[in-house]
Amino acid sequence: MTIAGRGEDVRTYEGLHLTGHRSLVKNVTKPWVGVLLLALTLLVSGAHAQAPSAPLPVDVYVFHGEGCPHCANALAFLGAMQADHPTLEVHDYEVWYDATNRALLEAFAAAYRRPIEGVPILILGDEWWVGFGATTERDLRERIARYEATPAPDPRLRLDPDALTWAVDANLLQEPMASDSTVATTPVEGETQAGSQEVTLPLLGTIDLTRTPLLLATALIGFVDGVNPCSLWVLALLLGVVLGTGDRRRVLLIGLTFLTITVAAYAVFIAGIFQVMALIGALGWIRIVVALLAAGMAAVNLKDYVAFGQGFSLTTPDAAKPGIYKGIRRIMQAEGSWLLTLGATSLLALGVTLVELPCTAGFPVIWSGLLADAGVGRGGFLGLLGVYMLIYLLDELAIFAVAVVTMRAARLDQGGARILKLVGGMVMLALAIAMLQTPEALGSLTGTTLVFGLALVASGLVVLIHRIVHPASSPLTRR
Repeated sequence: MTIAGRGEDVRTYEGLHLTGHRSLVKNVTKPWVGVLLLALTLLVSGAHAQAPSAPLPVDVYVFHGEGCPHCANALAFLGAMQADHPTLEVHDYEVWYDATNRALLEAFAAAYRRPIEGVPILILGDEWWVGFGATTERDLRERIARYEATPAPDPRLRLDPDALTWAVDANLLQEPMASDSTVATTPVEGETQAGSQEVTLPLLGTIDLTRTPLLLATALIGFVDGVNPCSLWVLALLLGVVLGTGDRRRVLLIGLTFLTITVAAYAVFIAGIFQVMALIGALGWIRIVVALLAAGMAAVNLKDYVAFGQGFSLTTPDAAKPGIYKGIRRIMQAEGSWLLTLGATSLLALGVTLVELPCTAGFPVIWSGLLADAGVGRGGFLGLLGVYMLIYLLDELAIFAVAVVTMRAARLDQGGARILKLVGGMVMLALAIAMLQTPEALGSLTGTTLVFGLALVASGLVVLIHRIVHPASSPLTRR
Protein backbone atom coordinates (compact mmCIF):
# COMPACT_ATOMS: atom_id res chain seq x y z
CA MET A 1 0.00 0.00 0.00
CA THR A 2 2.66 2.32 0.94
CA ILE A 3 4.62 1.54 -2.21
CA ALA A 4 1.51 1.59 -4.34
CA GLY A 5 0.41 4.70 -2.62
CA ARG A 6 3.75 6.29 -3.31
CA GLY A 7 3.63 5.19 -6.92
CA GLU A 8 0.09 6.48 -7.35
CA ASP A 9 1.08 9.73 -5.77
CA VAL A 10 4.05 10.04 -8.05
CA ARG A 11 1.98 9.18 -11.10
CA THR A 12 -0.65 11.57 -10.00
CA TYR A 13 2.01 14.28 -9.48
CA GLU A 14 3.65 13.45 -12.75
CA GLY A 15 0.29 13.50 -14.46
CA LEU A 16 -0.57 16.86 -13.05
CA HIS A 17 2.87 18.22 -13.91
CA LEU A 18 2.77 16.92 -17.44
CA THR A 19 -0.77 18.08 -17.93
CA GLY A 20 0.18 21.54 -16.76
CA HIS A 21 3.22 21.63 -19.04
CA ARG A 22 1.22 20.57 -22.03
CA SER A 23 -1.37 23.19 -21.22
CA LEU A 24 1.36 25.87 -21.18
CA VAL A 25 2.77 24.74 -24.52
CA LYS A 26 -0.68 24.69 -25.95
CA ASN A 27 -1.39 28.21 -24.74
CA VAL A 28 1.91 29.50 -26.13
CA THR A 29 0.95 28.29 -29.54
CA LYS A 30 -1.95 30.72 -29.49
CA PRO A 31 -0.95 33.83 -31.59
CA TRP A 32 -1.96 36.50 -29.11
CA VAL A 33 0.02 34.90 -26.28
CA GLY A 34 3.19 34.72 -28.42
CA VAL A 35 2.91 38.35 -29.45
CA LEU A 36 2.42 39.38 -25.81
CA LEU A 37 5.50 37.47 -24.65
CA LEU A 38 7.60 38.92 -27.51
CA ALA A 39 6.51 42.46 -26.64
CA LEU A 40 7.37 41.92 -22.97
CA THR A 41 10.79 40.54 -23.92
CA LEU A 42 11.58 43.52 -26.19
CA LEU A 43 10.35 45.99 -23.57
CA VAL A 44 12.55 44.53 -20.85
CA SER A 45 15.65 44.31 -23.08
CA GLY A 46 15.05 47.86 -24.42
CA ALA A 47 14.79 49.22 -20.92
CA HIS A 48 18.13 47.70 -20.08
CA ALA A 49 19.75 48.98 -23.30
CA GLN A 50 18.42 52.53 -22.90
CA ALA A 51 19.43 52.96 -19.30
CA PRO A 52 21.87 55.93 -19.43
CA SER A 53 25.23 55.66 -17.77
CA ALA A 54 26.41 58.39 -15.42
CA PRO A 55 28.48 61.10 -17.20
CA LEU A 56 32.20 61.00 -16.55
CA PRO A 57 34.04 63.93 -14.93
CA VAL A 58 35.59 66.39 -17.41
CA ASP A 59 38.44 68.70 -16.38
CA VAL A 60 39.24 71.95 -18.20
CA TYR A 61 42.31 74.00 -17.28
CA VAL A 62 42.08 77.75 -17.94
CA PHE A 63 45.00 80.15 -17.63
CA HIS A 64 43.80 83.75 -17.71
CA GLY A 65 44.74 87.33 -16.88
CA GLU A 66 42.81 89.62 -14.58
CA GLY A 67 41.15 92.27 -16.74
CA CYS A 68 41.57 90.38 -20.03
CA PRO A 69 38.20 90.62 -21.89
CA HIS A 70 38.68 87.40 -23.83
CA CYS A 71 39.52 85.57 -20.59
CA ALA A 72 36.34 86.89 -19.00
CA ASN A 73 34.32 85.61 -21.97
CA ALA A 74 35.94 82.18 -21.72
CA LEU A 75 35.29 81.87 -17.97
CA ALA A 76 31.70 83.06 -18.38
CA PHE A 77 31.11 80.47 -21.10
CA LEU A 78 32.55 77.64 -18.99
CA GLY A 79 30.52 78.79 -16.00
CA ALA A 80 27.35 78.56 -18.07
CA MET A 81 28.42 75.12 -19.34
CA GLN A 82 28.70 73.84 -15.77
CA ALA A 83 24.95 74.38 -15.31
CA ASP A 84 24.24 71.83 -18.07
CA HIS A 85 27.21 69.57 -17.30
CA PRO A 86 27.44 69.03 -13.51
CA THR A 87 30.54 66.84 -13.84
CA LEU A 88 32.48 69.62 -15.61
CA GLU A 89 35.31 70.88 -13.42
CA VAL A 90 36.97 74.21 -14.37
CA HIS A 91 40.45 74.73 -12.95
CA ASP A 92 41.27 78.42 -13.46
CA TYR A 93 44.64 80.06 -12.82
CA GLU A 94 45.34 83.80 -12.99
CA VAL A 95 48.83 84.24 -14.49
CA TRP A 96 49.34 88.01 -14.90
CA TYR A 97 49.71 88.71 -11.19
CA ASP A 98 50.35 85.26 -9.72
CA ALA A 99 53.91 84.02 -10.31
CA THR A 100 53.13 80.50 -9.04
CA ASN A 101 50.29 80.07 -11.51
CA ARG A 102 52.54 81.47 -14.21
CA ALA A 103 55.12 78.79 -13.42
CA LEU A 104 52.43 76.12 -13.75
CA LEU A 105 51.48 77.51 -17.16
CA GLU A 106 55.12 77.37 -18.24
CA ALA A 107 55.27 73.71 -17.15
CA PHE A 108 52.20 72.88 -19.25
CA ALA A 109 53.60 74.89 -22.19
CA ALA A 110 56.80 72.85 -22.07
CA ALA A 111 54.80 69.61 -21.88
CA TYR A 112 52.60 70.55 -24.84
CA ARG A 113 55.52 72.12 -26.75
CA ARG A 114 53.60 75.36 -27.11
CA PRO A 115 54.82 78.96 -26.84
CA ILE A 116 52.98 81.22 -24.40
CA GLU A 117 51.61 83.78 -26.85
CA GLY A 118 48.82 85.27 -24.76
CA VAL A 119 45.77 84.46 -22.70
CA PRO A 120 43.35 82.83 -22.25
CA ILE A 121 44.88 79.41 -22.69
CA LEU A 122 42.48 76.48 -22.34
CA ILE A 123 43.53 72.85 -22.00
CA LEU A 124 41.22 69.87 -22.32
CA GLY A 125 42.62 66.40 -22.86
CA ASP A 126 45.27 66.50 -25.56
CA GLU A 127 44.14 69.85 -26.96
CA TRP A 128 45.36 73.39 -26.35
CA TRP A 129 43.49 76.57 -27.32
CA VAL A 130 44.83 80.14 -27.29
CA GLY A 131 42.29 82.94 -27.24
CA PHE A 132 38.53 82.56 -27.19
CA GLY A 133 36.06 82.86 -30.02
CA ALA A 134 33.14 81.16 -31.73
CA THR A 135 35.19 78.24 -33.01
CA THR A 136 36.81 77.62 -29.61
CA GLU A 137 33.37 77.69 -28.00
CA ARG A 138 32.05 75.17 -30.52
CA ASP A 139 35.08 72.91 -30.03
CA LEU A 140 34.71 72.95 -26.26
CA ARG A 141 31.02 72.04 -26.43
CA GLU A 142 31.81 69.06 -28.65
CA ARG A 143 34.77 67.90 -26.55
CA ILE A 144 32.90 68.18 -23.24
CA ALA A 145 30.00 66.12 -24.59
CA ARG A 146 32.42 63.53 -25.98
CA TYR A 147 34.45 63.15 -22.80
CA GLU A 148 31.35 62.70 -20.63
CA ALA A 149 30.99 59.32 -22.35
CA THR A 150 34.66 58.49 -23.02
CA PRO A 151 37.46 59.27 -20.54
CA ALA A 152 39.56 62.27 -21.59
CA PRO A 153 43.37 62.08 -21.62
CA ASP A 154 44.73 63.56 -18.40
CA PRO A 155 46.81 66.70 -19.13
CA ARG A 156 48.69 66.21 -15.85
CA LEU A 157 50.30 63.06 -17.20
CA ARG A 158 52.13 65.14 -19.79
CA LEU A 159 54.00 67.11 -17.14
CA ASP A 160 57.57 66.39 -16.25
CA PRO A 161 57.59 64.31 -13.03
CA ASP A 162 59.44 67.01 -11.11
CA ALA A 163 56.99 69.66 -12.31
CA LEU A 164 54.04 67.45 -11.41
CA THR A 165 55.43 66.78 -7.92
CA TRP A 166 55.98 70.49 -7.39
CA ALA A 167 52.46 71.34 -8.59
CA VAL A 168 50.89 68.72 -6.33
CA ASP A 169 52.95 69.86 -3.32
CA ALA A 170 51.94 73.48 -4.02
CA ASN A 171 48.26 72.42 -4.05
CA LEU A 172 47.92 73.61 -7.64
CA LEU A 173 47.06 70.14 -8.93
CA GLN A 174 45.76 66.91 -7.47
CA GLU A 175 47.64 63.65 -7.95
CA PRO A 176 46.66 62.30 -11.39
CA MET A 177 44.83 58.99 -11.65
CA ALA A 178 46.97 57.09 -14.14
CA SER A 179 45.21 54.48 -16.26
CA ASP A 180 45.31 53.21 -19.81
CA SER A 181 42.25 55.25 -20.75
CA THR A 182 43.74 58.52 -19.55
CA VAL A 183 47.28 58.32 -20.87
CA ALA A 184 47.90 61.42 -22.95
CA THR A 185 49.51 61.12 -26.32
CA THR A 186 52.72 62.94 -27.18
CA PRO A 187 52.23 66.02 -29.37
CA VAL A 188 53.91 65.95 -32.75
CA GLU A 189 55.80 68.71 -34.44
CA GLY A 190 53.62 70.90 -36.61
CA GLU A 191 50.46 69.96 -34.72
CA THR A 192 47.76 72.51 -35.54
CA GLN A 193 46.33 74.59 -32.76
CA ALA A 194 42.83 73.61 -31.69
CA GLY A 195 40.08 76.16 -31.90
CA SER A 196 41.41 78.04 -34.92
CA GLN A 197 39.76 78.63 -38.27
CA GLU A 198 42.40 80.13 -40.50
CA VAL A 199 42.48 81.06 -44.16
CA THR A 200 45.45 82.03 -46.27
CA LEU A 201 44.93 85.02 -48.56
CA PRO A 202 47.24 86.22 -51.34
CA LEU A 203 49.60 88.98 -50.15
CA LEU A 204 48.00 88.93 -46.68
CA GLY A 205 49.09 85.56 -45.33
CA THR A 206 47.12 83.63 -42.70
CA ILE A 207 44.09 85.16 -41.02
CA ASP A 208 42.14 83.57 -38.17
CA LEU A 209 38.46 84.05 -38.92
CA THR A 210 37.50 83.42 -35.28
CA ARG A 211 38.99 86.81 -34.42
CA THR A 212 36.43 88.91 -36.31
CA PRO A 213 36.41 91.75 -33.74
CA LEU A 214 40.20 91.97 -34.06
CA LEU A 215 39.91 91.99 -37.85
CA LEU A 216 37.47 94.90 -37.66
CA ALA A 217 39.65 96.77 -35.15
CA THR A 218 42.68 96.16 -37.39
CA ALA A 219 40.90 97.62 -40.41
CA LEU A 220 39.66 100.68 -38.53
CA ILE A 221 42.93 101.43 -36.74
CA GLY A 222 44.89 100.90 -39.96
CA PHE A 223 42.64 103.33 -41.81
CA VAL A 224 42.84 106.06 -39.16
CA ASP A 225 46.60 105.56 -38.91
CA GLY A 226 46.89 105.84 -42.69
CA VAL A 227 45.35 109.30 -42.83
CA ASN A 228 48.06 110.69 -40.58
CA PRO A 229 48.96 114.22 -41.74
CA CYS A 230 52.70 113.54 -41.35
CA SER A 231 52.93 110.84 -44.04
CA LEU A 232 50.42 112.55 -46.32
CA TRP A 233 52.37 115.82 -46.20
CA VAL A 234 55.64 114.20 -47.28
CA LEU A 235 54.00 112.18 -50.08
CA ALA A 236 52.19 115.24 -51.43
CA LEU A 237 55.39 117.28 -51.28
CA LEU A 238 57.39 114.60 -53.10
CA LEU A 239 54.79 114.11 -55.82
CA GLY A 240 54.42 117.86 -56.27
CA VAL A 241 58.12 118.19 -57.04
CA VAL A 242 58.38 115.11 -59.27
CA LEU A 243 55.27 116.01 -61.26
CA GLY A 244 57.10 119.13 -62.37
CA THR A 245 59.21 116.98 -64.69
CA GLY A 246 56.14 115.97 -66.69
CA ASP A 247 57.46 112.40 -66.90
CA ARG A 248 54.73 109.93 -65.90
CA ARG A 249 57.14 106.97 -65.85
CA ARG A 250 59.38 108.85 -63.44
CA VAL A 251 56.41 109.66 -61.22
CA LEU A 252 55.45 105.97 -61.18
CA LEU A 253 58.97 104.81 -60.33
CA ILE A 254 59.57 107.33 -57.56
CA GLY A 255 56.08 107.09 -56.07
CA LEU A 256 55.95 103.28 -55.97
CA THR A 257 59.49 103.04 -54.57
CA PHE A 258 58.72 105.59 -51.86
CA LEU A 259 55.48 103.85 -50.82
CA THR A 260 57.03 100.37 -50.88
CA ILE A 261 60.00 101.31 -48.71
CA THR A 262 57.97 103.34 -46.20
CA VAL A 263 55.38 100.58 -45.81
CA ALA A 264 58.02 97.85 -45.48
CA ALA A 265 59.96 99.83 -42.86
CA TYR A 266 56.76 100.66 -40.97
CA ALA A 267 55.70 96.98 -41.02
CA VAL A 268 59.07 95.96 -39.55
CA PHE A 269 58.62 98.58 -36.83
CA ILE A 270 55.13 97.29 -36.00
CA ALA A 271 56.37 93.69 -35.95
CA GLY A 272 59.02 94.70 -33.43
CA ILE A 273 56.42 96.33 -31.21
CA PHE A 274 54.26 93.21 -31.38
CA GLN A 275 57.18 90.99 -30.36
CA VAL A 276 57.78 93.18 -27.32
CA MET A 277 54.09 93.14 -26.44
CA ALA A 278 53.93 89.35 -26.82
CA LEU A 279 56.85 88.94 -24.43
CA ILE A 280 55.63 91.31 -21.74
CA GLY A 281 51.92 90.95 -22.41
CA ALA A 282 51.60 88.46 -19.54
CA LEU A 283 52.16 91.36 -17.16
CA GLY A 284 48.76 92.77 -16.30
CA TRP A 285 49.93 96.35 -15.92
CA ILE A 286 51.07 96.53 -19.57
CA ARG A 287 47.50 97.07 -20.73
CA ILE A 288 47.17 99.98 -18.32
CA VAL A 289 50.44 101.48 -19.56
CA VAL A 290 49.30 101.18 -23.19
CA ALA A 291 45.95 102.77 -22.33
CA LEU A 292 47.63 105.69 -20.54
CA LEU A 293 50.02 106.14 -23.47
CA ALA A 294 47.04 106.23 -25.83
CA ALA A 295 45.32 108.81 -23.62
CA GLY A 296 48.45 110.99 -23.58
CA MET A 297 48.83 110.89 -27.37
CA ALA A 298 45.12 111.57 -27.75
CA ALA A 299 45.51 114.71 -25.66
CA VAL A 300 48.36 115.93 -27.89
CA ASN A 301 46.35 115.27 -31.05
CA LEU A 302 43.32 117.09 -29.66
CA LYS A 303 45.58 119.99 -28.74
CA ASP A 304 46.83 120.07 -32.33
CA TYR A 305 43.26 120.51 -33.52
CA VAL A 306 42.95 123.66 -31.42
CA ALA A 307 46.54 124.93 -31.77
CA PHE A 308 48.15 123.11 -34.66
CA GLY A 309 51.93 122.76 -34.37
CA GLN A 310 52.18 124.92 -31.25
CA GLY A 311 54.10 123.60 -28.23
CA PHE A 312 54.64 119.85 -28.04
CA SER A 313 53.16 118.40 -31.21
CA LEU A 314 52.98 115.03 -32.96
CA THR A 315 53.71 116.50 -36.38
CA THR A 316 56.74 116.50 -38.63
CA PRO A 317 59.26 118.57 -36.64
CA ASP A 318 60.55 121.74 -38.28
CA ALA A 319 64.12 120.60 -37.63
CA ALA A 320 63.56 117.58 -39.89
CA LYS A 321 62.09 119.46 -42.82
CA PRO A 322 65.43 120.71 -44.30
CA GLY A 323 66.64 117.11 -44.46
CA ILE A 324 63.46 116.07 -46.27
CA TYR A 325 63.86 118.92 -48.78
CA LYS A 326 67.48 117.88 -49.29
CA GLY A 327 66.44 114.29 -49.96
CA ILE A 328 63.92 115.40 -52.58
CA ARG A 329 66.59 117.54 -54.29
CA ARG A 330 68.92 114.53 -54.32
CA ILE A 331 66.22 112.54 -56.14
CA MET A 332 65.82 115.26 -58.73
CA GLN A 333 69.57 115.52 -59.25
CA ALA A 334 69.72 111.80 -60.06
CA GLU A 335 67.41 112.28 -63.05
CA GLY A 336 69.82 110.72 -65.53
CA SER A 337 70.22 107.41 -63.66
CA TRP A 338 67.36 105.09 -62.68
CA LEU A 339 69.60 103.30 -60.17
CA LEU A 340 70.58 106.54 -58.43
CA THR A 341 66.95 107.65 -58.46
CA LEU A 342 65.87 104.42 -56.76
CA GLY A 343 68.66 104.71 -54.19
CA ALA A 344 67.91 108.34 -53.37
CA THR A 345 64.17 107.61 -53.11
CA SER A 346 64.79 104.63 -50.82
CA LEU A 347 67.04 106.67 -48.51
CA LEU A 348 64.42 109.42 -48.35
CA ALA A 349 61.69 106.88 -47.55
CA LEU A 350 63.73 105.32 -44.72
CA GLY A 351 64.60 108.72 -43.29
CA VAL A 352 61.01 109.91 -43.43
CA THR A 353 59.81 106.73 -41.72
CA LEU A 354 62.23 107.26 -38.83
CA VAL A 355 61.34 110.93 -38.52
CA GLU A 356 57.61 110.20 -38.50
CA LEU A 357 57.69 107.42 -35.89
CA PRO A 358 56.85 109.73 -32.96
CA CYS A 359 53.98 111.06 -35.04
CA THR A 360 52.59 107.65 -36.04
CA ALA A 361 53.69 105.20 -33.33
CA GLY A 362 50.58 105.57 -31.17
CA PHE A 363 48.25 103.38 -33.18
CA PRO A 364 50.76 100.53 -33.75
CA VAL A 365 51.38 100.37 -29.99
CA ILE A 366 47.65 100.25 -29.23
CA TRP A 367 46.97 97.68 -31.96
CA SER A 368 49.87 95.44 -30.90
CA GLY A 369 48.62 95.59 -27.32
CA LEU A 370 45.14 94.45 -28.41
CA LEU A 371 46.60 91.53 -30.35
CA ALA A 372 48.87 90.50 -27.48
CA ASP A 373 45.92 90.60 -25.06
CA ALA A 374 43.92 88.39 -27.40
CA GLY A 375 46.70 85.79 -27.60
CA VAL A 376 47.23 86.13 -31.35
CA GLY A 377 50.04 83.88 -32.57
CA ARG A 378 52.68 84.72 -35.16
CA GLY A 379 50.70 83.31 -38.08
CA GLY A 380 47.59 85.25 -37.18
CA PHE A 381 49.64 88.37 -36.56
CA LEU A 382 51.21 88.25 -40.01
CA GLY A 383 47.79 87.96 -41.63
CA LEU A 384 46.38 90.84 -39.60
CA LEU A 385 49.52 92.89 -40.27
CA GLY A 386 48.90 92.41 -43.98
CA VAL A 387 45.36 93.74 -43.54
CA TYR A 388 46.65 96.66 -41.47
CA MET A 389 49.28 97.71 -44.01
CA LEU A 390 46.95 97.31 -46.99
CA ILE A 391 44.30 99.55 -45.46
CA TYR A 392 47.00 101.89 -44.15
CA LEU A 393 48.09 102.36 -47.78
CA LEU A 394 44.63 103.04 -49.23
CA ASP A 395 44.64 106.83 -48.84
CA GLU A 396 48.22 107.20 -50.07
CA LEU A 397 47.53 104.92 -53.03
CA ALA A 398 44.49 107.03 -53.88
CA ILE A 399 46.56 110.23 -53.79
CA PHE A 400 49.27 108.58 -55.85
CA ALA A 401 46.80 107.22 -58.44
CA VAL A 402 45.19 110.65 -58.87
CA ALA A 403 48.62 112.22 -59.33
CA VAL A 404 49.64 109.66 -61.98
CA VAL A 405 46.40 110.00 -63.95
CA THR A 406 45.96 113.78 -63.74
CA MET A 407 49.63 114.71 -63.34
CA ARG A 408 48.53 117.00 -60.52
CA ALA A 409 49.34 116.60 -56.81
CA ALA A 410 46.68 116.95 -54.14
CA ARG A 411 47.62 119.22 -51.29
CA LEU A 412 46.74 118.74 -47.64
CA ASP A 413 46.14 122.14 -46.06
CA GLN A 414 46.27 122.93 -42.37
CA GLY A 415 42.49 122.76 -42.00
CA GLY A 416 42.44 119.18 -43.27
CA ALA A 417 45.41 118.27 -41.10
CA ARG A 418 43.60 119.61 -38.02
CA ILE A 419 40.52 117.52 -38.74
CA LEU A 420 42.64 114.40 -39.18
CA LYS A 421 44.36 115.15 -35.88
CA LEU A 422 40.96 115.49 -34.21
CA VAL A 423 39.74 112.14 -35.58
CA GLY A 424 42.97 110.40 -34.57
CA GLY A 425 42.82 111.91 -31.09
CA MET A 426 39.19 110.92 -30.57
CA VAL A 427 39.83 107.33 -31.68
CA MET A 428 42.85 107.06 -29.38
CA LEU A 429 40.86 108.49 -26.47
CA ALA A 430 37.97 106.07 -27.08
CA LEU A 431 40.36 103.12 -27.20
CA ALA A 432 42.11 104.26 -24.01
CA ILE A 433 38.81 104.54 -22.14
CA ALA A 434 37.66 101.15 -23.39
CA MET A 435 40.94 99.48 -22.38
CA LEU A 436 40.73 100.94 -18.88
CA GLN A 437 36.99 100.75 -18.17
CA THR A 438 35.40 98.11 -20.39
CA PRO A 439 38.12 96.00 -22.03
CA GLU A 440 35.55 93.31 -22.82
CA ALA A 441 33.96 95.72 -25.31
CA LEU A 442 36.92 95.28 -27.65
CA GLY A 443 36.32 91.52 -27.66
CA SER A 444 33.04 91.73 -29.59
CA LEU A 445 31.94 93.08 -32.96
CA THR A 446 29.27 95.25 -31.38
CA GLY A 447 31.63 96.72 -28.79
CA THR A 448 34.41 97.40 -31.31
CA THR A 449 31.99 99.07 -33.72
CA LEU A 450 30.52 101.14 -30.91
CA VAL A 451 33.92 102.38 -29.67
CA PHE A 452 35.02 103.56 -33.11
CA GLY A 453 31.56 104.83 -34.03
CA LEU A 454 31.33 107.01 -30.94
CA ALA A 455 34.80 108.42 -31.66
CA LEU A 456 33.85 109.39 -35.21
CA VAL A 457 30.49 110.85 -34.13
CA ALA A 458 32.22 112.87 -31.41
CA SER A 459 34.74 114.19 -33.97
CA GLY A 460 31.94 115.27 -36.28
CA LEU A 461 30.07 117.00 -33.48
CA VAL A 462 33.19 118.91 -32.40
CA VAL A 463 33.81 120.17 -35.95
CA LEU A 464 30.14 121.10 -36.40
CA ILE A 465 29.86 122.93 -33.08
CA HIS A 466 33.16 124.70 -33.74
CA ARG A 467 31.87 125.82 -37.12
CA ILE A 468 28.71 127.24 -35.56
CA VAL A 469 30.21 128.81 -32.43
CA HIS A 470 33.48 130.21 -33.82
CA PRO A 471 33.49 130.03 -37.63
CA ALA A 472 36.56 132.24 -37.97
CA SER A 473 38.85 129.59 -36.45
CA SER A 474 37.02 126.56 -37.83
CA PRO A 475 39.03 124.28 -40.14
CA LEU A 476 35.99 124.21 -42.43
CA THR A 477 36.22 127.95 -43.08
CA ARG A 478 37.73 128.63 -46.48
CA ARG A 479 40.62 131.07 -46.42
